[in-house]
Amino acid sequence: MKSVLVIGLGRFGRHLATRMQEMGNDVMVVDRDPELVELMAGHITDCTIGDCTNETVIASLGVENFDLCFVTIGEDFQSSLVITSLLKRHGARCVISKTTQDIQEELLKQIGASEVVYPEREIAERVAVRYNADNVFDFIPLTEDVAMYEIKTPRAWVGDTIVGVDVRKKYNVNIIAIKKGGTILATPGPNYVFTADEHIMVMGRSGDVFRLAGKG
Repeated sequence: MKSVLVIGLGRFGRHLATRMQEMGNDVMVVDRDPELVELMAGHITDCTIGDCTNETVIASLGVENFDLCFVTIGEDFQSSLVITSLLKRHGARCVISKTTQDIQEELLKQIGASEVVYPEREIAERVAVRYNADNVFDFIPLTEDVAMYEIKTPRAWVGDTIVGVDVRKKYNVNIIAIKKGGTILATPGPNYVFTADEHIMVMGRSGDVFRLAGKG
């Protein structure tokens, strides 16, 4: 369990706080809008009304005691900058700030953000990948060009084994799991036999995975 501070209760902040608590973490939320704080009172145990651009408010939160401090203010970048800076000044160990533009990401990192999240861009990337190829169902980016993808098992592989298909040599990807219904088989062995009613989780470069997915 982690102690989590979420500052800013827009849609992203509310969803983040709720999900973090559902996952068993100790969550505190802060916003200067009493209505938004009241909205979360039935979902989050520790809800506080406060303007975190005020250093006195930040000092009162004991930010150094939180494992993660999220700044989820997207519509007011100046406030996001001020709050990120104040959190670091008062000893926050890990500050993750939300942004909506590339230039904002650079500035937030310069003033001390440990990490910057860009939800709109990340969603756009996932949607683009999902609909770029008919047989790609999900992906998790690892670098600019390498990711883990969920794709449908190519028809030509059904009945054959991983070693028989020679996946790594022929397609330049690694199979890391098999997904069938609600079950996931991690790191399947070389003699695993592919079936038609499954998806495979592969890791590789985008171009190689898209070429493979086109064989589905």
